[in-house]
Amino acid sequence: FEHNMWDHMQWSEEEAAAAGKKVEENSAVRVLLEEQVKYENEASKYWNTFYKIHKNKFFKDRNWLLREFPEIIPVDQKTEQKLQELSWDHAKTSAADGFSRRHCPTMPEENNHKKSCGSSGSQSKVGSHFSNLESKENRKGPLKTELFPGSNATFRILEVGCGAGNSVFPILNTLQNVPESFLYCCDFASRAVELVKLHSSYRAAQCYAFVHDVCDDGLPYPFPDGILDVILLVFVLSSIHPDRMQGVVNRLSNLLKPGGVLLFRDYGRYDKTQLRFKRGHCLSENFYVRGDGTRVYFFTKGEVHNMFCKAGLDEKQNLVDRRLQVNRKKQVKMHRVWVQGKFQKPLHLIQKTSKLGF
Repeated sequence: FEHNMWDHMQWSEEEAAAAGKKVEENSAVRVLLEEQVKYENEASKYWNTFYKIHKNKFFKDRNWLLREFPEIIPVDQKTEQKLQELSWDHAKTSAADGFSRRHCPTMPEENNHKKSCGSSGSQSKVGSHFSNLESKENRKGPLKTELFPGSNATFRILEVGCGAGNSVFPILNTLQNVPESFLYCCDFASRAVELVKLHSSYRAAQCYAFVHDVCDDGLPYPFPDGILDVILLVFVLSSIHPDRMQGVVNRLSNLLKPGGVLLFRDYGRYDKTQLRFKRGHCLSENFYVRGDGTRVYFFTKGEVHNMFCKAGLDEKQNLVDRRLQVNRKKQVKMHRVWVQGKFQKPLHLIQKTSKLGF
């Protein structure tokens, strides 16, 4: 495959019409309500089966992470703010709706696997059903003890939906000479977490992998709120039911320290994987189920903006990354679309808190 940038190109009228027509066609028949409930209730089962079959062979290591998200690497406090300003200012000025040329063609394709919308009729019933699922009584809050995994670290990262570790180990390899850093990683598929822990590069002294369902906002994390410098949310939110996304983002926002950043990348609207779905796989608007029972949502830039800003985060980057993937041997061209963003916990929260305390 060859990957070519087309980020500064807009959809032609013909392309936009064709993509919209294709989505309209594959969304015409919706999955039955009882089936949708099954896919939600048994989501972890489908992902466990996925990792049982594929183990750690399906996804490629995300070695592009540090290029796109240099915030993962801790820097000296004196230069941290300046570097972030330069990085974010460059991103804002160089991309109105796409990436600058420096982000170019070496990023690998994310495979078809590992969530806005309101609708009427049967879909509104689905929304109310999932709202009822969340009305159960919350459990105890986060751990209050001073000692917890990574409690001695000065720079802490959480990767949500770590899978078999395709982001974990490139990050650990980079941080191996930074002993003050600590990486948390979680997934609600226990099989995936097991694969991470069994990996030869897993280091318990600098990494803590744990099973966690981010949709359960009453489930405590193994560390207190407000201590994370970075949260990595890459190709994860798309697998969550749209009615639950805002709650997930709100909870993650609480885990960040003031000035901490949430780094996001996921599938964009009209990506080739959305256009390839057949009739009968649509759960709700722009939300689909694959043949193996796992699910995927396709975002717009505006949806991403609204979701993270509602969670109290400041938008520092929000880009649509469009690429043309060419298989010259088969003479096939495929348009890939991803949305990438960086969102920061406001620093002024410190000032507000101190004023209230006074």
